[in-house]
Amino acid sequence: MIFDLIRKRRSVFPDQYNGKPIARETIEKILETANWAPTHKKTEPWRFKVMTGESLEKLGIFLSNKYVATEVRPKKIKIRKLMENPRKAAAIIAICMQRDPKESLPVWEEVAATAMAVQNMWLACTELGIGCYWSSPGLIRYMDEFLPMDPGEECLGFFYMGHYDGNLEEGERGPLSEKVVWL
Repeated sequence: MIFDLIRKRRSVFPDQYNGKPIARETIEKILETANWAPTHKKTEPWRFKVMTGESLEKLGIFLSNKYVATEVRPKKIKIRKLMENPRKAAAIIAICMQRDPKESLPVWEEVAATAMAVQNMWLACTELGIGCYWSSPGLIRYMDEFLPMDPGEECLGFFYMGHYDGNLEEGERGPLSEKVVWL
């Protein structure tokens, strides 16, 4: 049931992945769920760039080198994580947003539609037992140097994916009554 699936959704990080690959057909199935997200004025702004295999290694090298080049005092532990985390994933999907060329709606609506597409992917991964999370490091502003990007396209983050072993902890949320006002 959808209510249970939503409550089971969790962030699962690269250190939790077990190295088992994810079939291309499975990734395509997950991406198809993204394509059915709500979209204002049917602009369908979501764009995805799927990295597997060698491209994961190349992403890690790019991110760590860019961090060293742009950070005044780069930390060794962060350099190492930027290099290693992509290699731990079975796949990473660059989450991109293509701005409507007519600019017929506000940017935030395009970002919201893209985020809804990612939520669909996250729920699909949960249903399939695939761990995932959305990472949005500051370095994404340089992704046009690494990935092919069209004019008006922007990278909003990375969707890390990988199989994991064991059970995930129960989620926690504060009371809904603190977040809702009935009028």
